[in-house]
Amino acid sequence: MTERSSDIEFDFFDESPTEEASGSGSRFRSVRRGGGGEGGSPRRPVRPPAGLTPLLRLAGLVAIAIVVVVGLTAWVQGCRSDAKRDTYREYMDSLRAIASDSEQVGEELNTALTTPGIQLPELRQKLANLAQQQEQDVVRAQELTPPGRLRVEHRQAVEALQFRVAGLQRLIDAFEQTENSPNAGEAGALLAEQMRRLVASDVIWEDQFVAPAVVVLRQEGIGGVEVPTSMFLANVDLASQRVMTLQWERLNGSAAAGGAPTGLHGNALVSVRALPGNQTLERDADNTVTASADLAFEATVENSGDSQEVRVRVTLELDQSPRPIQREQVIDLINPGERKTVVFRDLGQIVQFQQQMEMRVEVAPVPGETNLANNAATYRVTFSLS
Repeated sequence: MTERSSDIEFDFFDESPTEEASGSGSRFRSVRRGGGGEGGSPRRPVRPPAGLTPLLRLAGLVAIAIVVVVGLTAWVQGCRSDAKRDTYREYMDSLRAIASDSEQVGEELNTALTTPGIQLPELRQKLANLAQQQEQDVVRAQELTPPGRLRVEHRQAVEALQFRVAGLQRLIDAFEQTENSPNAGEAGALLAEQMRRLVASDVIWEDQFVAPAVVVLRQEGIGGVEVPTSMFLANVDLASQRVMTLQWERLNGSAAAGGAPTGLHGNALVSVRALPGNQTLERDADNTVTASADLAFEATVENSGDSQEVRVRVTLELDQSPRPIQREQVIDLINPGERKTVVFRDLGQIVQFQQQMEMRVEVAPVPGETNLANNAATYRVTFSLS
């Protein structure tokens, strides 16, 4: 081996450690600088593949569009629902005014038929006025435009009103036809037949209008809208032959006697009870009554004559100091031998406790009544809390 060769071999082994150390140091320094891969070069940030960013943006816009469409749809549906509910409400409110007026006509009819001493010409004139007023209600109802789902039910409401007009007009005719009739029973039957038309009008209104209209509102999902009721003939006794026979006898008997009632007339006070305990009060005795919040007194009255009586007044007077209590109730119509009750309410908050006082209940005399001995009673009463 020559000297030159020794130099080469020596140089080879001498430089290798230096290069490894230099390489190690380079990698170490790359790591300390936070550099990237081999050779110390920094890593580039990872980017999505080409074309993905537009897709993400498109997906976001689609999601926003869906939210907007859903919101608009809900808003439109809400507006439609509100508009539909308003349509039904406006219709029901308009019909309610007509139904209320018709009920008022029925109340005036009841008053006319139960007016003491009324003469047939005056009664017929009152009935004619009521029939005319009821005809106006029919016209008003026919002018209404019901929602589509209520067209059939609306026709039934109009028909009920028309039954009331027909009943009133035929009642006038029946009174004219039977004015000089020798048979009270036949007259009463004819009058009752016309009164039953008024009862039928109430049935039609309730069964053919109210009940199905409630179903329609429920099916349409409409809440907060009430279907109006209408009761024309509150006293259904007026549709019976017996009652109308007595009615005819009372009216024609008064007419024949120049307005003075004929036959035996009178009413009797049967009993008085304290409610809600159903305690029957005793006359000429001390009665201790529990004064609850719903304290009331019930008076039973019997027609002790042989004639129909109307507008019978019943009064209650409680002689407490310093403010006496007075109440009044009215029996529209009571037939011979019939018993009816009236109730005096709202007394629990005003009566005085632990103080004995007198309570008087009286049935006011009716025209032609001569025996007043059984019309009234006085009770000694003390109110307690228990």
